[in-house]
Amino acid sequence: MSKRALRIGMIGYQFMGKAHSHAFRDLDFFFDLPVTPVLQAIAGRNEEAVRQAAAQYGFASFETDWRRLIERDDIDVIDIVTPNVAHAEMAIAAVQAGKHVICEKPLAMTVDEAVRMREAAAANGVRALVCHNYRYAPAVQYAKRLIEEGRLGRIYHIRAEYLQDWIMDPNFPLVWRLRKEVTGSGALGDIGAHILDLARFLVGEVRDLAATMETFIKERPLGEMSGGLEAKADHSRTGEVDVDDAVAFLAHFENGALGVFEATRFAAGNRNGNRFEINGERGSLRWDLENMNNLQVYLEDDERGMQGFRTINCTEPVHPFADRYWPAGHIIGYEHTFMNLFATFFRSLEDGSPCKPDFEDGVRNQCVLDAVERAAASKQWETVIYR
Repeated sequence: MSKRALRIGMIGYQFMGKAHSHAFRDLDFFFDLPVTPVLQAIAGRNEEAVRQAAAQYGFASFETDWRRLIERDDIDVIDIVTPNVAHAEMAIAAVQAGKHVICEKPLAMTVDEAVRMREAAAANGVRALVCHNYRYAPAVQYAKRLIEEGRLGRIYHIRAEYLQDWIMDPNFPLVWRLRKEVTGSGALGDIGAHILDLARFLVGEVRDLAATMETFIKERPLGEMSGGLEAKADHSRTGEVDVDDAVAFLAHFENGALGVFEATRFAAGNRNGNRFEINGERGSLRWDLENMNNLQVYLEDDERGMQGFRTINCTEPVHPFADRYWPAGHIIGYEHTFMNLFATFFRSLEDGSPCKPDFEDGVRNQCVLDAVERAAASKQWETVIYR
């Protein structure tokens, strides 16, 4: 049977554009979906660069004006992979045009922006997804299952950290991720948003928190991203860094759990250390993105002398999403987290099933990010104000 084409229009084309495009292209190979993703058009301001991206990623056409892309009748889903400053305007325009939306994280620059995005999506009856793809690692999904089954009992703690080192060189340039007017915040929004989403997904909502933030390198040469997390610098000019290089905070959850969080891009030797440990009354879980197929599980019910963390390689057919790929032990990678998320989203567009994280999750995440910034400024505990 022929399947309905789901026509994708992407705004932006660099690191995340490549990751998303790859996922769209391989979905039909691994998933039996009721729709077929079609890479219809991609938009970017630099005509030559976006032309090359369209050819490389497999898009049928390109635009140099994102508004023109949204206006097109041959687009069903708008995928926003731009710097954060553009998310709200683009997403609101897209949903008002009747398009479903995928938006990279963090959802917005401010809570007010995020709320307007959520309300616009609801008012126009479309689905809107925020791309917290790490929820969709099979090991994380399995951790969620174990928690929901009560295997850990009452949750006492979550320790979550996201450690990177890619801007440690003082000569690394002042790219958009280091400019508040474009990105909103530094390590907090860039990688702290990911561990907050995982904590909300696995443990629950944050009630209040205390935080500190630090900027270690306060002036850098100007420059631009050149692919992935690489950049080109202009050493003849410099600019001020006005976002955080690192953030740390303590949190109380509404269910009584205690959280300890750290996000930094100054942790030498950590290329992409997204990690958590969750402790409950009956056991504990550990996960590390750099070893993403494995979940470490400790259960108090094990007999004495045999207790200890066991390693579960989450590639068995019984593990979430794992049956879509290879035989047990044939591991998957970073790109598959996007595929799992998008497959769930696209199926939800057809059958009405829920798909999270949506713009409501994006708003709640933004509310916690806002509380972190308030707490760091006040040097006091701040309550998370959900809207």
